[in-house]
Amino acid sequence: MGWEKWKYASRVLCNKRMPAGLKGKVYRLIVRPVALYGSECWPIKKAPVQRLVVAEIRMIRWMCGYMRMDRMSNELIKYLVKVTPIEDKMRETRLRWFGHVKRRSVDAPVRTCEGINIPNSKRGRGQPKKSLDEVIRED
Repeated sequence: MGWEKWKYASRVLCNKRMPAGLKGKVYRLIVRPVALYGSECWPIKKAPVQRLVVAEIRMIRWMCGYMRMDRMSNELIKYLVKVTPIEDKMRETRLRWFGHVKRRSVDAPVRTCEGINIPNSKRGRGQPKKSLDEVIRED
């Protein structure tokens, strides 16, 4: 969805007469919230975060007109358009959501998952145990 909003706003973002700071502000107001929508509930894995980082830097390089061959660092380009790293924003939204959850009453459905004990058992080596359906089919 972030790329769709990018396409929608690309006439403004890719305009060479517009200052880089203003482009960054438009990006932060239009594209980034759509890309991060619902990220506070995503499982924390490296792959989705890395995809967001790569997509963001591609969008920012494109709107500034810099290519990888120009040998400009990602940090410098982000500094020019005044954009903070997207993983920091993702962490900020997760912490904001966590604060909302912690302020809810203890009886709220969201808070009931805090008391769940998950057994720390590991599956042994070898072939998995057969289910009841497989045992019945063999007979």
